[in-house]
Amino acid sequence: MPVFPWQQNNPFPSAGGASNKALQSKDTIVVVGASGNVGKLVALRLSDTYNVNGIVRNAASVQPFFEDRIKNGSIKLFEANLLDEMNNAGNEGVKCPPSLVAPLQNANAIIICTGTTAFPTKAWTKSGEEEVSKDVLNALLDNSFNIKSSLASLDEQGLNTPYNVDAKSNEFIVQAWNSVCKVMQKRIIMLSSIGVQRRDQMPFPILNTCGVLDAKAAGEKAIQDSAKERGFSYTIIRPGQLFGGPYDNNYYLGTLFQLDKDVATQDVVVGKGDELLGDTLRSTLAEVTAQICEGDSARDTDFAVVNVKGDSPTIELLQERLQSL
Repeated sequence: MPVFPWQQNNPFPSAGGASNKALQSKDTIVVVGASGNVGKLVALRLSDTYNVNGIVRNAASVQPFFEDRIKNGSIKLFEANLLDEMNNAGNEGVKCPPSLVAPLQNANAIIICTGTTAFPTKAWTKSGEEEVSKDVLNALLDNSFNIKSSLASLDEQGLNTPYNVDAKSNEFIVQAWNSVCKVMQKRIIMLSSIGVQRRDQMPFPILNTCGVLDAKAAGEKAIQDSAKERGFSYTIIRPGQLFGGPYDNNYYLGTLFQLDKDVATQDVVVGKGDELLGDTLRSTLAEVTAQICEGDSARDTDFAVVNVKGDSPTIELLQERLQSL
């Protein structure tokens, strides 16, 4: 069986200057977590230019939001529970479970929009709708109120903890992509968080009490290591505290800035690394994600993005800011 160039280790020179690695119109992008508050907007916006395979837990819950894009074929939804698939694959020695083969095998890029709350909430439960307080209390009692051991116990139960969602699942999805992809792998983007590189600086140690920033750091490393090994590019985007939409309307927009009611806080600041502080509109995060794909910018780097007082920038100005990273 022939080995294609993009299936070899380091088949291309540095991705940052390789024009053949730029995403093209109608390339396929997988959005992991396409039913989440941010993932919905990312998938919707990307479908203006690309074919989108959205990985979701429950397709029915998000089909109305994507109705027009599903009809025209620019968005396809694939159901998978990554934690369940990861556990089953580990038990069976499978690198990519059947539910992920279809969305991943023709994917030129992946955008990871999954995440969980920094502290125990319903989002930590397997259904995302149950109370988690009993599980947390039992874990604390069983581990003499040692937080680290208690968190490890919750991880082992397969809950949607930071470690399981932001570290293990991210590594799993990248390995699955590497094992089944039949087209050129061009780039991977992870929506992470500000503070990951400042975990020892206030106020981030508080946010990291349950290990959410540690888990994101591990997920980032898995992505960067895989990109270096396989020859595709990576980008880590660091938003601040998220606010604003989504709204349950399937708009066709060249930009998503109009979706948010807070018209006084729509200017966008980007900064390389992890030095900014502030909040980030979900619509801004989706637009920035789409713009770095369409403009082939911010390769092999990490940057923060926050909103400040002012009008939303023009697309040309936003592209200029992103190209400067």
